[in-house]
Amino acid sequence: MSNPPAAAHRDLTWFGQPRGLTILFLTEMWEQFSYYGMRALLVYYMTQQLMMGQERASLTYGTYTAMAYFTPIFGGMLADRWLGKRRAVIIGGTIMAIGHFLMAFPPLLYIALATIALGNGLFLPSLPSQINDLYGPHDPRLSRAYNIYYVGVNIGGFLAPLVCGTLGEFYGWHWGFAAAGVGMLLGLTLYVFGGKYLPEAKTHASAAAGSHSSASYKATQPTSAFLVLFAVGVAVTIFRGAYEQVGNTVALWADIGIDRHTGVAVIPMTWFQSLNPLLVFLLTPLLLAHWRKRAGRGTEPSAMRKMALGAFIVALAYSLLAMVSVLAATERASWMWLVVFFVFFTLGELYILPTGLGLFARLAPRGFAATAVAAWFFAIFTGSLTAGAVGTLWSSTAHAEFFVILALLALAAAGILLTLDRATCRIEAARADDSAARQLADAPGQ
Repeated sequence: MSNPPAAAHRDLTWFGQPRGLTILFLTEMWEQFSYYGMRALLVYYMTQQLMMGQERASLTYGTYTAMAYFTPIFGGMLADRWLGKRRAVIIGGTIMAIGHFLMAFPPLLYIALATIALGNGLFLPSLPSQINDLYGPHDPRLSRAYNIYYVGVNIGGFLAPLVCGTLGEFYGWHWGFAAAGVGMLLGLTLYVFGGKYLPEAKTHASAAAGSHSSASYKATQPTSAFLVLFAVGVAVTIFRGAYEQVGNTVALWADIGIDRHTGVAVIPMTWFQSLNPLLVFLLTPLLLAHWRKRAGRGTEPSAMRKMALGAFIVALAYSLLAMVSVLAATERASWMWLVVFFVFFTLGELYILPTGLGLFARLAPRGFAATAVAAWFFAIFTGSLTAGAVGTLWSSTAHAEFFVILALLALAAAGILLTLDRATCRIEAARADDSAARQLADAPGQ
């Protein structure tokens, strides 16, 4: 049976949002549970179980995370042109689940990592690119949808270290990796049974055939939009070089530089990686309320100003770690300092990452939504490679100096993003006018 029209889906709501957003939210939550559950264990598994050196483990970690965000470029094209978003999600998720189960076998480490990255290429761009399809033109709820979706990402990321990390650290690595695979299967199940709340999946060819205005729309795409998005990608690459250290060198510092004792108990090192996603869904409602209040006064910052502020806040967070490393040079620092770091780090993340994903999706040409979202993830690919290279400095650099380097990277990204503000505002205004013109041209009787 074909799915009901998109307008019918927009009339069915949960919590004031289209029901399809909840399905995408929950699917992504379990996918991220599997991804971050495995990632929480990966560096420790390589250095403690497989006895890899720190530099090799850091490069392996950086290469894997980079490839997980490189394959979406091709996966997004396949989804837009041939498979359709829904089929791409199901095929990609199945491949990822197989890869997570393969992680339980030490000789298959690199095969397992490659399998997960391959499946992620189909899954990652195809799921969030369905968000725009749930809303009508000029629906004010769309501006908040990506932040809400991002909460689902981080609920999965919060649960992952607690479940997979605890199982792997205390009961055996294979149990933690197997739990990640089960999470992926749960996400797929929810997606398949919740498909009735999602708009009908279309490839680029069918989308183009269904709209007489799509050709003229693509013809009016300004070159400046691609140049700006390229520049944003460069800034995000630099930013991710610092941001991605949370699962790499910051995790190592939490093991050797932090006093994890609280009374007679010792906090498991993987639990600290749950702080970031926990704070995401605690801080997001407050941040959205703040933005709604500023929007009501006409003072809500532009996308670029939000992203630049986010990078600056992350720079402050790493500056804090540099200071703590100096003050605690002779003894381990209190674990409370790490909590304070994650508060600043997460606040900065909320300003930059969901905003950037929404920006790329809004500026996507018609019929190329998954490809445009994949371009955002390609910036994460290049940033992850940068992070892997930066991580190799950990063993040869004093901890305080290393964290200063990360702060400078985040500051450089903030500067680039701020210089792009005017150009981005002009492009978004022109795109809004073009969207209104297309809506009028597509109206019945035109």
